[in-house]
Amino acid sequence: MTALKRYFLTGLLILVPLGITVWVMTALFGLLDQSLLLLPEQWQPEAWLGFRLPGLGLILTAAVILVTGLLATNLIGQRLVAFWEGVFKRIPVVKSIYGSVKQVSDSLLTGSGMAFKKVLLVHYPHPDAWSLAFQTNVPDEVNTHLNRDYVAVFIPTTPSPVNGFYFYVRRDAVIELDMSVDAAFKAIVSMGVVSAPIKPAIANYPGD
Repeated sequence: MTALKRYFLTGLLILVPLGITVWVMTALFGLLDQSLLLLPEQWQPEAWLGFRLPGLGLILTAAVILVTGLLATNLIGQRLVAFWEGVFKRIPVVKSIYGSVKQVSDSLLTGSGMAFKKVLLVHYPHPDAWSLAFQTNVPDEVNTHLNRDYVAVFIPTTPSPVNGFYFYVRRDAVIELDMSVDAAFKAIVSMGVVSAPIKPAIANYPGD
């Protein structure tokens, strides 16, 4: 029975990661294949191949992204981008959504600003607990109303780091870690199963 249990667990350790990876990739390919529906019916691959070929949506999406980037780098493309951004900024609800998403994407994809540049330890959800957090920006308007030195932190939830909580915390109440953002994300998504050694960048802990 012990040998059977060991074989069963070994099989799980091999098949579970493989199965989840295949499932995620299949779902991703299926989602991207929906982009083919934007093509006229006579241009869709099924119309001239006679069968569905998974993955063509991924190629189409990548091609659209590359062409968009190519067009946006020349003078005419830059003017078109500036034109539609100007249009979006004149629409009451759309300008808030588009502006916020663009600022986040610019920070994450280009490395500008202070978005997710530092990994911190903060007290959450109670004073005796610590949570991994990412330092972001404190808006100027908020900063003028705070009478001490504060940092803005985003505390992601596990195992979905895209959701979380946004707080302003005193700078002397956080611990800055010598830990990369990627390593912190891995630790959060895996609920600590996959993590890098955490070494505090400062010697003194708050409250010690």
